[in-house]
Amino acid sequence: MGSMMGKVMEENLKKSQAFMLETQKMQMERQLQMQNLMRERQMAMQIAGSREMFNWMASFYSIAMLGMVAGFLKSKRPTVLVPALPLTFVVGYQYDWAWGSKVHRIRDDAEKLLVEERGIIAMPGGVPTFTEIDAARNTAKK
Repeated sequence: MGSMMGKVMEENLKKSQAFMLETQKMQMERQLQMQNLMRERQMAMQIAGSREMFNWMASFYSIAMLGMVAGFLKSKRPTVLVPALPLTFVVGYQYDWAWGSKVHRIRDDAEKLLVEERGIIAMPGGVPTFTEIDAARNTAKK
């Protein structure tokens, strides 16, 4: 009778472990999905913010260019047009970030870093271990 009870308990333990493993797997999948959704929302907010900033920069650029051209026509000095060069680069960069392919180029470069240059992104001292985290937590309690 004791061995029969032991077998039943062992079967129940295995079922319980399998259930816990499945539950943990489902929880992990949900956490990964949630993190990905949050990342996507943050990226959407950043890009939307960049587009809004571009609108303001383009407006400033247009007004400044009109002023520089008017100043050049009035004074005939080409130095009045010098600020146009850096302003053009700034507005072009903002346009590329907001509507161009900059996000895709950054993503491609990040994937390349993950595959080909893993050492650049490695954490100094490696990934923290449970023992290190627990020791730091205990030290902080004191």
